[in-house]
Order: sequence, then structure tokens, then C-alpha cells
Amino acid sequence: MYIVKQKINGGDYFYIRRAVRDGKKVMSKFVCYGGKTREDAERKLRELNEPEEGKKIETKLTIEELANFCKKKGFVYQSGEIYGGFAGFWDFGHLGVEMKNNLKDDWWNFHVRKRSDVVGIDGSIISHPKIWEASGHLESFSDIFVICKKCKKPNKIDKNELGKVKCENCGGNYDEKSAKEFKLMFEIIIGENTKSYLRPETAQMIFTNFKFVQDNARLKLPFGIAQIGKSFRNEIAPRDFLFRCREFEQMEIEYFVNPNGICPYEIGESEILVYSAEMQEKDKEPEKMKFKDAFDRKIISTKWHAYWLEQEFLWFVQLGANPDKFRIRQHISEEKSHYALDTWDLDYEFPFGWKELQGMANRTDFDLKQHQEFSKTNLEIIDNEKKILPHVVCEPSQGVERAFLVFLCDAYCFDEKRNNVVLKLHPKLSPVKAAVFPIVKKPEYEKICEDIVKDLSEDYNVVFDKSGSIGRRYARNDEIGTPLCITVDEKTPEDDSVTVRDRDSTKQVRVKIKHLRKVVGKVVRGERLMKLGKKVETRKKEN
Repeated sequence: MYIVKQKINGGDYFYIRRAVRDGKKVMSKFVCYGGKTREDAERKLRELNEPEEGKKIETKLTIEELANFCKKKGFVYQSGEIYGGFAGFWDFGHLGVEMKNNLKDDWWNFHVRKRSDVVGIDGSIISHPKIWEASGHLESFSDIFVICKKCKKPNKIDKNELGKVKCENCGGNYDEKSAKEFKLMFEIIIGENTKSYLRPETAQMIFTNFKFVQDNARLKLPFGIAQIGKSFRNEIAPRDFLFRCREFEQMEIEYFVNPNGICPYEIGESEILVYSAEMQEKDKEPEKMKFKDAFDRKIISTKWHAYWLEQEFLWFVQLGANPDKFRIRQHISEEKSHYALDTWDLDYEFPFGWKELQGMANRTDFDLKQHQEFSKTNLEIIDNEKKILPHVVCEPSQGVERAFLVFLCDAYCFDEKRNNVVLKLHPKLSPVKAAVFPIVKKPEYEKICEDIVKDLSEDYNVVFDKSGSIGRRYARNDEIGTPLCITVDEKTPEDDSVTVRDRDSTKQVRVKIKHLRKVVGKVVRGERLMKLGKKVETRKKEN
């Protein structure tokens, strides 16, 4: 059981919830009302759990608390909030846009620039309406709109879930009589009367440009085409902060292979929770195993699928995400798309439960075949001296905003010794790489700080901060995830060195000014600061 906080009419209300299995799904269930303060809720939770004397009650970060933190610090604001807000749309502030761009840059480096078999495109947001007819979106891209009989909260469910699932908010039954199909694409008018749509996904731009890209980039199978861009879905009930939005960005790859070819890449030794369709159908718990073993045991049917599932997991982990909060879950037959041979999700344990972070379907040749038929254009290519229509063996596809949430959830930490939040982001993702301080407000110190900022800003986002005590400046930067704080002190004019403080440990080293750019670069790439300078004694109290 755990505590969640909700804002109702401007007030805070706390509830006790627990994770339970409902059929084939693990859902968050309401237990009881906890009170109007966290202390009341913790007391109620203590009574329910009856913990041992002196045992600390752990409470989870709620998505509402995270949203408030992001607003307060300048990461994310609700779009149009001065007019009451606009559900499902979010604006990224001065820190949020830096972190979001860092995230996308690292994804692009990992998936495109560091690979010889993947290239990128940037497709149009508005495209020919025939594309969506060929893809099947016009006919089938919809959800079922339902209203809970008990709490009256609207929600969306998949068609196959009607009559099988209960309200996520209160556990009540949905009113099946009022259920109706709801189209998810935004219609727009081009010119005077041509109807088109805002794209609901980025994948179709890859398929329609497939032949051009393959020819221009001189690609040979197997290869992938990547894209990062905006998508739009007219969600019935956008919720959980950035998790379900109406406007969002996707980072996606369509990976094309000869269906008779082999995967030349090896699957590694990393482990993850595996939740196969069979485990779900037999009501078994997920099992932790190596990706390699999941393939060898034929739980994951193709080597390509196992390889890409592991690669996507490793991308998150190498950026500091907690590996124990991830699992891979196979779609059961009722939820699998009509075009998919097999589909696995990379799930993450968000504050509101296990949810899909990334979907990876084996789409076979469905999309290229559809566009070939509707456009009357031959999309076959030559491989091994034969004309073939390649298969998409896997499509690693995820939302930028959901990945953004993952890294925030894992980085957010309240440090009791410091009595403030420390955002332990990987330095690659940190919106500000270093903050430069004068120990005291003296013109000669400030001039040195300005010169350091000017030099470091050639490569990194660096700030100059002279407001408040040195301790307060440290705390401000800890809260926004700045990995390094550089202090110009009384020794600096004498030896041209500065004190550099590590965010996570608060330990400090002495570094020559001329070496600062190199030191910052090494820390951003993941090296430990304490190996890059001479250790100095930290003041007992930062003030």
C-alpha cells in the first residue's frame, strides 16, 4: 500500500491505494481516504500496515507532486494556465526545454550517429490524407469512451476491454450502455476545403519515404530509419501529467530486414523482468531473466526482437534509470494489433503503476504492402539479387515526454541531511551542466566567474549565480540537477584554480581554471569528479 495526493478544487487530499491484479492486469486500487495532510495519511497507513515499532513508513513520490515540482522549478507548465489550462497540452520551461533537448540528442546519438545501419528523417506533421487511409487509421484508430457508474469520471479503454476492466480511479464499473467509439485523429482543413489530419504517429512518414531514403542513403538490408517529431491524438481523458497528452513527441525507428535473413548482432547478458503472454494468461508472476535466455527459451520469438528490446532497455540504464523499475510485457492475443506478428512493451513502474513506456511490434510487411497497393508505387528493393518487400521486424517507438518522466522519477530525491530536493540526473541530461559562483561579491571575483562562464558556454549550458548565501546557491542547483558547482574564492587570484563541488556527494576538488572545460566534459560523459582533481575538505556547513 502507498499514499497518493490529489488536488481537488485547489485543496490537497490524500488517499491510500494498493497495487492488485485484476484478471490479466495489475491495477492501482483505492483502499481508503487518508486525510487532508500527509501526516494523517501516514498515520492511517501505519494503522493499516501495523509495522514494527520504529520502522519507517516509505511513501512514494506522486505524479501530482512531480508536476508541482516541475512547475515550481521551471521544467514544465500546463499550456494556457493563465486562462485556466488546456488539458493534454504542456509547455516546457527554461529548464525543461534544455533537459528535453539533451534527452533527444542522446537518443539520436545512441540510435543513429553511433550506428552505421540507421539513418534519420524529419517528416511533415500534416501529410496527404490517403496515407491514413492506407495505414488503416481512418477506419480503426479509435478508443471506447466510457463513464464510471460510481465516480462519474470519464475514461478511454480499448475495444477488447469493454466489460472486462474497472475504473482506475475508484474500482467501479463502467456504464456499457453509454460507451461509444471515439476517433482519435485531429481533422484540419487545408486551403479552402481539403480535409487532412494532424499525424497521430511518426511511423507512416518513414514508410512513405522508405524507397527514397534507401536509394539516397545507399542502404542495404538490414537497416533502420529513425525520426523524432510531434504527434497528435485527441485523447478522451488526458491524465497523469506528461504520460498521456494530446500533443507529444515520438522517438521512433522502423527497422527493415529480409524475412529470410539472420540477425548479426549478439544479445547481451543484461537482465529484466519478463512478463510473457503465457504468464499473463496463466496468472503467473513476471520472471527475471536475461534477454538472451528469453530468446533461447523461445519466450521472445525472434533474435531481432530480443536484440532491440535489450538495446532500448540499455539506453535508459546508461542514462541513470533504475533497471529494477523496468519490465518487458508481451501483448496477449486480444490486444495485439491486426498487423503485428508479435508485440512487446517496455514497461516502467511509474508512481501510478506499471505502464507502457515503449511499444515494439513486429509489423512484418504490412505497412509497405499497404502503401504500395494504395499509391500504385513499387516499394520493393533488391537484396541478394532478388526483389523483395522488406519486413519491419521491430519498431522501437516511444514518447519523449514519457522518457522525460522516467528520468525525473528516478532522479528525484529528498535529501534529509540537506533538507531539500536533490535531482540526481545523469549529467548528460542535466539542463545546466555547471553553476559558477564568487565566494563573496567582489568585482575581481565576479570578473573571473564571468570569464569562466564565457569559456565553458562554448560547449555547455553554464550559469553565473551570485545571489544569496553559498549554501543557498548550492541548494538551488541541487534541486534542478546541476552536477557541478564551481566556486571562485580567495585562493583563485593567486593560483588560477577553483573549487568544484559534486552534486550527489557534496565532495569538492581543486581544479586549475585552464582544465575546467576538460573536467566538465569528462563529468558529462560519466566520469567521477573526485578522480579529476585534488580533494579538498568540505566545509562542515554550507552557508
